Amino acid sequence: MGRRGNGEGAIRQRGNGRWEARLTLGYASNGRQIRKSFYGVTRSEVQQRLNRAMRDLREGMPAPDDTITLRRFLTHWLEDAHKPSVRPSTYRRSEQAVRLHIIPEIGHFRLSKLTPHHVQALLGRKREGGLSVRSVQIIHAVLRAALNQAVRWGDVQRNVASLVKTPRLSGTEVNPFSPEEVKIFLSAISGHRLEALFILAITTGLRQGELMGLRWEDVDLDYATLRVSFALQRIDRAYHLVEPKSRTSRRTIALPQVAVTALRSHRTRQLEERMLAGRDWTDTGMVFTTATGYYLNGQVAAVQFHKVLEKAGLRRQRFHDMRHCCASLLLSQGVHPRLVMETLGHSQIGLTMNTYSHVIPDMRREAADQMDAILGS
Repeated sequence: MGRRGNGEGAIRQRGNGRWEARLTLGYASNGRQIRKSFYGVTRSEVQQRLNRAMRDLREGMPAPDDTITLRRFLTHWLEDAHKPSVRPSTYRRSEQAVRLHIIPEIGHFRLSKLTPHHVQALLGRKREGGLSVRSVQIIHAVLRAALNQAVRWGDVQRNVASLVKTPRLSGTEVNPFSPEEVKIFLSAISGHRLEALFILAITTGLRQGELMGLRWEDVDLDYATLRVSFALQRIDRAYHLVEPKSRTSRRTIALPQVAVTALRSHRTRQLEERMLAGRDWTDTGMVFTTATGYYLNGQVAAVQFHKVLEKAGLRRQRFHDMRHCCASLLLSQGVHPRLVMETLGHSQIGLTMNTYSHVIPDMRREAADQMDAILGS
């Protein structure tokens, strides 16, 4: 059994111009000193690290383990710190980034020896290997989050991932349906089993998961409002109602009459389906379900959406583009951008305006015309 040292430290300059600080941590059973070294490019840098380590030693805190590998740390971080604090889909994405990309490439490095060069090289190899810019950005974000925790735990002194640049994602131009195309679409979905779903997507701008996670108890047709409380996610072949994406995603939305009418008809249709299903009905309490009451798969809804577009002769759009359509229609009709931001559940108004910048020229012209009207030009 060894004994603890008194935390004595010493600093010296090495031959390569770098500085080294040595801290005595204790003594082995054979009387040999157990030391830990800190390195830096300046004396003040290693002095700060030495002072911090000596303080931790006096307070009974363990010294950082220089032998721990990135693989070992990430495995610990995923289960003990990350998984309890994020949504299941976020954890799954992080776990895949760690397991498939980070650990196979740089997991063998010691955590304390990881450098910005290692991280930059990892991202470069992934991009050259054919991964999309977005996928590389996710890998970087996961590693940066993990190393932020390592800094907070005192395992490393700096987050090397935060010093690395990632490839930039070129902005995708938003090209939603025009008002004329929306009218064609609405005509095409008349009587469709998912008519209310599509109308709600266009008139409220809810995300697909928010639509699928909508419960009847969240809808008040008498007051024409709905409350976004959950999003539906399918993880490992099981459905989960999870918290909305952010604090601003939890919101109450006023419904236009066209949406209220569609929801009333949808509720009647669902009651008829429930009677037909009999004992096969699963009472989930959801607004949008299968014909037997079970959770509706978002991919199934997307397939039905694309079939409607093809039948109506409309250009192909993503299901998510109905959200863009809602925002563009509201902005083009002069609705204040902040109200649009709150409807969509954006966290910042800059996100709303940057995403829908294509609408701004028309808004500027309308503002100029209104000024002319006020001044009597």
